[in-house]
Amino acid sequence: QVQLVESGGGLVQPGGSLRLSCQVSGRAFSNYYMAWFRQSTGPEHDIVAAINKIGDSTYYRDSVKGRFTISRDNAKNTVYLQMDNLKPEDSAVYYCAARQSNILSITTALYPYWGQGTQVAVSL
Repeated sequence: QVQLVESGGGLVQPGGSLRLSCQVSGRAFSNYYMAWFRQSTGPEHDIVAAINKIGDSTYYRDSVKGRFTISRDNAKNTVYLQMDNLKPEDSAVYYCAARQSNILSITTALYPYWGQGTQVAVSL
């Protein structure tokens, strides 16, 4: 059984920064393609960023390019999302997700493993 636990969310002012972490336990972390999704006002989970198994290929949604950075430390079984220059529209519950394929997918249904989510609020 794979377990994902996010941390690092909180309240920050516009222009501020947060670093989210996702600790993965249960099986070899390096076997998993990792992604961060977020859910704001609607039911959909929108992909934010993704990273391949060895960390040399990444994906970002257009609205976060240049502001967010995804990375992973396979020795620590952890994936990170560094979020800089945060905007109010970044406010959401952020989830990390894992899948065993090394092919990018932005579809939530193709990620069988999910964390519980961490809240990010960007406001004055």
